[in-house]
Amino acid sequence: MRPSLAARHCNRAHLLHRCVIAAVSCVALLLGAAESRAQVSPAEVLNPQLRELEKTYLPQLKALNAAVASTKFPFRFLLTRYAGVDPSQQVVADTRGVEFVHFQSRVVLKITGNYIAAYNAAQLTQNERASRVFNEIVLSTLASVEKEIPADVACDAIGFEIAYHVRRAEKNYEYEGKEILVVVFDRADAFGFPGPADKKARQEILNRSQVFVNGQEFGLALGEHDPLNPEELQRSTTGQPPAPTGSSRTGAGVNSRLMTTNPRLLPNNSTPGTPAPGTPGTSGQSSGSNSPVKTEAEETPPPPTATPLQAEQLQAKYQKQLDALAEVGKTKFHFVDYAPPSFVIFQNRVVLQLTLRNTLRFDPATSSIYKRSAQTFDLFLAPQLKDIVDRISSEIDFDGLDFSVLNAVKSAPSSSSEAIEFICSLKALRKFTAAEITNQDLINQSVVMVNGVRIALNLQLVE
Repeated sequence: MRPSLAARHCNRAHLLHRCVIAAVSCVALLLGAAESRAQVSPAEVLNPQLRELEKTYLPQLKALNAAVASTKFPFRFLLTRYAGVDPSQQVVADTRGVEFVHFQSRVVLKITGNYIAAYNAAQLTQNERASRVFNEIVLSTLASVEKEIPADVACDAIGFEIAYHVRRAEKNYEYEGKEILVVVFDRADAFGFPGPADKKARQEILNRSQVFVNGQEFGLALGEHDPLNPEELQRSTTGQPPAPTGSSRTGAGVNSRLMTTNPRLLPNNSTPGTPAPGTPGTSGQSSGSNSPVKTEAEETPPPPTATPLQAEQLQAKYQKQLDALAEVGKTKFHFVDYAPPSFVIFQNRVVLQLTLRNTLRFDPATSSIYKRSAQTFDLFLAPQLKDIVDRISSEIDFDGLDFSVLNAVKSAPSSSSEAIEFICSLKALRKFTAAEITNQDLINQSVVMVNGVRIALNLQLVE
């Protein structure tokens, strides 16, 4: 016997109700999962001091992340763990942009993000652009920091790392590049920042804070056309290292990198005046030999200081070749999608940065950063170097390559990642791929960093 029309209607309504409940449950689960990923887990932090801070202030950090995410800005602002994320990748970007880091011997609560604003360089000076970003992003976020974070938080400073876009026009083409504003306040200044009516007091705090634009120390002048001369400002030197020395760092500013695992911004993390063994500008030793290796700095005079504009011009000029390399790299060399090949400045030199995802998997219980670095180079990167280098045109005038390799490190109950960077001069790379020097010789003439911290690496010793 067929059910009545009323019975069939009731069954449909009941089924619809169950579908709605299931859909709501799925959305709730997704939102809950997203919220659980909104903050760096203490288990991911290797440094004991920073790990304890992440654990202690985890609820407040989550609240700050949520507060910033809900703030209305003139343009879209997205918290991200890495500054300078490409807009096409921001939907899947790591939004855990609030965490404790070490910065120039200080513990800093840093806020990193990408501002979806593109300023015309012909209409706004660099100071005017930085001033707008400061007023529109940093000040609003400072208010959230004061609301969600206790004023006696156990850190030395509050830092901001904000990326935004700049449009420029050359004679034959137009292109859009990135600028990154970094501002580091002493903790007391951050929590006592004056209101908009007191412009003079605001400027005085900025004058004694650390401010950088694209890695260069900057004298931000609020609302003005031109910046101040940073050399004339009485800035706080708490935890700031002395000016770098040595031929490989001529003219270099202090390290402005806040996010130590960010592969897009490159620091100078070696101790000033005491370069790490076996790195450019020092005498290293090959494994199994007592004779010093002649380094690039000894063979050739130091190159002139490069600027971010030079890197951007190279990027624009050779974008088609870089796009072709990226396409091949994704299928053959394990390049990541969200960080295409790009020219950046490292220690005043132009280097081509390539970001790869390691196919090897590591267990932290049976490995160390040194062993993982050695195996990453010998087993994953070195076998690919010749093919990668051969695909880069010899006509392009740059100094070296930065291979940023992302490692997956399994640990119960979850897994974390680390970035190992091998910054190698182009001359040394070509010698290595021609079998003129050994793998250890190449490492001795390069800079190796793990999550932004420079290390010395002896390949055979850690095996």
